[in-house]
Amino acid sequence: MDLRVSIGGFVVGALIGLTGMGGGSIMTPMLIFLFNIHPTTAVGTDLLYASITKLVGAIQHIRQRTVDFTVVMYLALGSVPGAALGSLGIGWMEHHLNAAALDLWMSRILGGVYILAIAAMLWRWWRSRHADAHKVQVGARPPAARLVVLGLVAGTIVGATSIGSGSILVAMLGLLYPMAAARMVGTDVVQGVLVTAVAALVHFAFGNVDLGLAASILIGSIPGILLGSRLTARLPEKAIQAALLMMLGWSSWNLLMK
Repeated sequence: MDLRVSIGGFVVGALIGLTGMGGGSIMTPMLIFLFNIHPTTAVGTDLLYASITKLVGAIQHIRQRTVDFTVVMYLALGSVPGAALGSLGIGWMEHHLNAAALDLWMSRILGGVYILAIAAMLWRWWRSRHADAHKVQVGARPPAARLVVLGLVAGTIVGATSIGSGSILVAMLGLLYPMAAARMVGTDVVQGVLVTAVAALVHFAFGNVDLGLAASILIGSIPGILLGSRLTARLPEKAIQAALLMMLGWSSWNLLMK
């Protein structure tokens, strides 16, 4: 067990508990920049960590009945093969590019996805302040084809970068099929278990998962999530979300300029 990684996992877990965001968006750059983990290993390990933590959240959302299983099914039809495709693409690059070229490509991909995550966060905040303009259409049928395509795109991004199963997918889902906030989060978490688990298995097959590293993260993140959830009402969420944006911006700049 690496105590430093466990402390980092505790910080990330606390942020997730406080804001509901920041899993892959924070964990992967933390592993790369603070602990000098290779990008592909950071992605694969984060996917394993994410699948376990999302499973815990999924069980709770299912108990609360805040899951739209029809939407989960449509998203999964695209996101599960998309996750495998994205992971296989990274595995192919790892075995056909030299170390320097792979590092450059991974830096560019991650930097670009971080920018998408920033845009998704800003859109979600804007939408939450204009909720009256986006009323939920009760009884509307889910747009099956669009949800499958959305799942495919989001799943591919998740498989390649471990980012997007939360911030990016929820933002786009809000555009395609508005629903109550709790139900949207629950739906995303349940389908996120499938996506991250499939992607983690593919990355594990390519040797991109460090089990010891994942265990160290979980040891710190689980109590961090519990603490962060209890502190939600006591700390200013806007300040925390602004810090997340600044960190994502700094990470994307460093990766794109690498």
